[in-house]
Amino acid sequence: MERSMRVLGMMSGTSADGIEVALVRISGAPPTVSARLEAHHHISFPEHLRKRILGVANGASITTADVSELNFVLGEQFALAAIAACKKWQAPMSSISLIGSHGQTVFHLGAAARFQGKVRPASTLQIGDIAVIAERTGITTIGDFRPADMAAGGQGAPLVPFVDYLLYRDPKRGRAALNIGGIANVSVIPAGATASSVFAFDTGPGNMVIDALAERFTRGKQTFDRDARMALGGRTIPELLSRLTRDPYLRKRPPKSAGREQFGQAYVRDVLVWGNRFQAAPADLIRTATVFTALSISDAFRRFVVPRARVDELIVTGGGARNPLIMGQLAAALPGIEVLPPSRFAVAADAKEAFAFAVLAYETYHRRANNLPSATGAKHAAILGKIAQPPP
Repeated sequence: MERSMRVLGMMSGTSADGIEVALVRISGAPPTVSARLEAHHHISFPEHLRKRILGVANGASITTADVSELNFVLGEQFALAAIAACKKWQAPMSSISLIGSHGQTVFHLGAAARFQGKVRPASTLQIGDIAVIAERTGITTIGDFRPADMAAGGQGAPLVPFVDYLLYRDPKRGRAALNIGGIANVSVIPAGATASSVFAFDTGPGNMVIDALAERFTRGKQTFDRDARMALGGRTIPELLSRLTRDPYLRKRPPKSAGREQFGQAYVRDVLVWGNRFQAAPADLIRTATVFTALSISDAFRRFVVPRARVDELIVTGGGARNPLIMGQLAAALPGIEVLPPSRFAVAADAKEAFAFAVLAYETYHRRANNLPSATGAKHAAILGKIAQPPP
């Protein structure tokens, strides 16, 4: 067994609502890595910074100077988040061996595709400079995980399945780990799984469209539909739901990944145009978008999961796990599958992705491959991430 390390994992998702920080005690090596969540903390972005991030991610007209500046500003924010979390937990910075920071995705196109009127090659960009984090915290920091997988022919996503395999594998029960963040993604871990038998992909939109509509209709007073209150006050619009479920991404076979490039500002604008044309009520549009998220997930199970693996248990994390309408729709659409809370596996739903990047950083630090080619489509296993050392 390698010596135990305390590792901070940090993650900001596509909703850009803030930074999740997880403190994880890790030892060992795959397939018997021991990883225990010690603490978790969320730090919200200032609203003006969130708007800047979303502007870049949604393709706003900006300069290279803007992107460069935001990269360093976010590096400072991630460093402050790490320091603030450790202070809250009364964990000395000297007790932290390593930081793994996913950073903030502002562009991700996992495979060549038409985007903004032209065919673009696969590329990805996460910002929040790790050299700044290492300098401010005095801790070795690993980040920029996705490019190495893409250089190996993968989509650079999803990366969390590597950790799902370590957490959830079982000799007798097939499990699926579903994360409903801005984008929804699923990892399938068959009974008795080996690393090569795990598969994963982005199913489509998670909360991204719902959040954008909620923010639009409340004039920024709400950034999401808490407890599906707005959706539950509306009705599903069958014509719009039918239109949304015909999206080509849903029929595309895995491996595949999605982001704002598919379901961001332009997509929401189309929904709003349709709503205006047919005088749809805001609550009806939000309910339809919510039902669409659940249907796109259950459709992905029907098309791509059930034919390949038996799933006995489903572990749901992310903001969508707190949406009763999504969860109710999933329960109805996936009979025979038991839905389990992630807390049963000692990792809280909100901490899951930050926890995952702590484990990925730990593996990178030990120079071990930490992608799953069966999930990302890479030609071979790869060591993900880049390392920034603190001052001597």
